[in-house]
Amino acid sequence: MNVLLVDDHPLILAALQAVIASFGNDDRVTCAQSAAQARVRLREHPDVDLVLLDLTLGDAHGFDLLAEMRRDHPGVPVVVLSASESKSDVLQSLDLGAMGYVTKRSSNEALVEALRSVMSGGMHIPTHLFGSGEGRNAEGGAATAGGGPRIARSLVERLGLTSRQTDVLAGMVRGLPNKLIARELGLSTETVKVHVASVLRALNVSTRTQAIVAVTQMQHEHLAGFSWRRGRRG
Repeated sequence: MNVLLVDDHPLILAALQAVIASFGNDDRVTCAQSAAQARVRLREHPDVDLVLLDLTLGDAHGFDLLAEMRRDHPGVPVVVLSASESKSDVLQSLDLGAMGYVTKRSSNEALVEALRSVMSGGMHIPTHLFGSGEGRNAEGGAATAGGGPRIARSLVERLGLTSRQTDVLAGMVRGLPNKLIARELGLSTETVKVHVASVLRALNVSTRTQAIVAVTQMQHEHLAGFSWRRGRRG
């Protein structure tokens, strides 16, 4: 895996390199301490698999750089790493195309979990920032959905989703636009739009980002409850 780290603090870059090194010996890490350097690194290394982006840079606003990266390098997933625990910053990052959001207070294990989830095709969202904190895990309450995410059957039944709506929701959780969801499922874009609208209604939300946050939180709470019940039986 080839990772580009974008952060203007050398000590943080060194710490991130050490964490990513724990993935394995085949990982390659490239660093950039500014938006300008990040642009150069992406041109020099077209084989970058993932970008870990700090939102606070000296020469550019992190959100602007995130939007630029998603526009110019749509095939490269971006995970935002930020000191901010603002719900609005998480939502804006997701709206701009980030596949994950990790706060700098998170543990090394949480960061590794986020990167693995994103690299397997899923998303990583710190859902503890959106509610009362119930169901949060030891890594700070993040919920992940990856590896061609499966939606729990109990959640599907609870929401009353059809099989096609469930497939479309899984694509939404992976961050796919309607056009790619349509291509994968062999549907027209208009049909996908209809299914997306039905999913939003079922979740009682008005945007795709809200839907992603809601379903990943519900999935996480479902899994946390399942683990608790299994532990009680043991």
